[in-house]
Amino acid sequence: MLQYQTIPVTPFQQNCSLIWDDQTRQAAVIDPGGDLDLILAAVAQHALKLEQIWLTHAHIDHAGGTAVLARNLNLPIVGPHPGDQFWIDRLSDQGRMFQFPDAEVFTPTRWLQDGDTVELGGHTLNVRHCPGHTPGHVVFYSPEIKRAFVGDVLFAGSIGRTDFPQGDHDTLIASITQRLWPMGDDTVFIPGHGPESTFGRERRTNPYVDGT
Repeated sequence: MLQYQTIPVTPFQQNCSLIWDDQTRQAAVIDPGGDLDLILAAVAQHALKLEQIWLTHAHIDHAGGTAVLARNLNLPIVGPHPGDQFWIDRLSDQGRMFQFPDAEVFTPTRWLQDGDTVELGGHTLNVRHCPGHTPGHVVFYSPEIKRAFVGDVLFAGSIGRTDFPQGDHDTLIASITQRLWPMGDDTVFIPGHGPESTFGRERRTNPYVDGT
C-alpha cells in the first residue's frame, strides 16, 4: 500500500511530500523545493529507497532543490509539463526575487503530459495537466488511496495565484472543475501549502470556486 508524509520546506513552508510503497520501501519525493536535509532525514527515518523526483511545477519553492538532489543521489526528474520550461530557465532569477538560495537549472528526465502515468513500487498514479497557476502544472492522483498531490492548483479555502507570468484565472478554474472534481468528492488532496482537504469540501465551500 502507498503511504506518504508531508514535509514543509523553504521559508514559504511548501508541502514537499514523500510517497512510498510500504512493502518494498521504494519512494519518490514530490516537489523538493529546498531544505534537503529535512527531506533526507525523513527518508532515513522510514528506511526508504528514494528512487525518483516528481515535480508538479517549477516555481522555486517547489523545484529549488531538484538539481542538487538529482545529482547527489542520481535520481531521475519526472515532470512537470513542458509548459514550465521557462520557469526552470528562470530558477536563478526566482531565487534572487524571493531571497532563496541560488537554484540550479535542470533538464527533466521525463516531461509529463495530461493522461500520463507514473509508477512507484508496483503502484500507478495518474497525471493530469492542470494549467492556470503555471502553464506546465501537473497533478499526481492515486485512485488506490484516493489522494491527489495538487501543488498550487487548489488549497483548503483558496486557489493558486494567477498573477505570475503566464498565469490565467479562467484556465485555473477550468483545471479545478474539469480535471480535479471528477476525481471524486471523497478524494483527499495534498496542496502545495497549508492543510489537506477534500475535493467535495472545496467544491461546496471554497469561495474562489463558487460552487462549480
